[in-house]
Amino acid sequence: MYDAIVIGGGPAGLQAALTLGRMHRSTLLLDSGQYRNGTVQHMHNVIANDGTPPAEFRATARAQLSEYADVEIRDAEAQALGGVAGDFVVSLPGGASASARTVILATGVADELPPVEGLAELWGQGAYACPFCDGHEHAGKPIAILGGAARAEHLISLLGRIVGKITVVPVGESYTDEEVAALEARGVRVSRTLVESVGRAGDDVVVRTADAEHEVAGIFVASGTMRQRAPFAEQLGLGMLESGAIEIDDFGRTSVPGVYAAGDLAHRASLPGPMAAVMMAATAGQLAAVGVIQSLIAADH
Repeated sequence: MYDAIVIGGGPAGLQAALTLGRMHRSTLLLDSGQYRNGTVQHMHNVIANDGTPPAEFRATARAQLSEYADVEIRDAEAQALGGVAGDFVVSLPGGASASARTVILATGVADELPPVEGLAELWGQGAYACPFCDGHEHAGKPIAILGGAARAEHLISLLGRIVGKITVVPVGESYTDEEVAALEARGVRVSRTLVESVGRAGDDVVVRTADAEHEVAGIFVASGTMRQRAPFAEQLGLGMLESGAIEIDDFGRTSVPGVYAAGDLAHRASLPGPMAAVMMAATAGQLAAVGVIQSLIAADH
């Protein structure tokens, strides 16, 4: 019986395991090997790790965790989760299982990209979602924004002072005349025809529509959604928010006692959505671990 099982080996799960290990709490970290930034070559906006490959970041974290006798890491995907506070059971491949007094969910989310030919192949290496993570690398360069007008305007506000010429291209549904006028008033080029495909053009990217090809340095996607990567929130009946994320309090507590959540899959109700950033995920992992430690101390007394 572990004090805690942490499900997920990204920044949130790794930091949670480190915090628990430093407080000598027996911890099992389960890592499925699936990461939201799995296709990304370099992390950005991460102090002391700006430009570090995510795989290198994870490897360093795991090497440091290996120094803590109370932390065990298994490269295994949790398949099911059940039980109650003080006695949770995680089902593992091959019929194995593991039990813990508490659980921290750090499985993250998966991006659901719009159905554009070639977009999945470019994701993280030519096509992006986060201006904070990838905007600076396109400073002064032409870019394309794919998606709905309202979200495109938000990206223009963030990227306009950084990048060069911006071309906005609709996905799935053409812009209205009013939307075209509003976008053009922001000083950007607007395509009136839908994106048909995207692909490589040497070091650049080409966006193809019915009547044009736009060669740009990179694409920022202003459409698409995200989903919970793992089924545990549904299995446990956790309280959810309109964003599709798990509702938590300041210490990562969910609506089910003994279950905590950290990272992109969860946020407080006071925020409009999860803060998708490595630093924020790690912070959430640390807070969830502190919440776990508080609950274990209370249970032991």
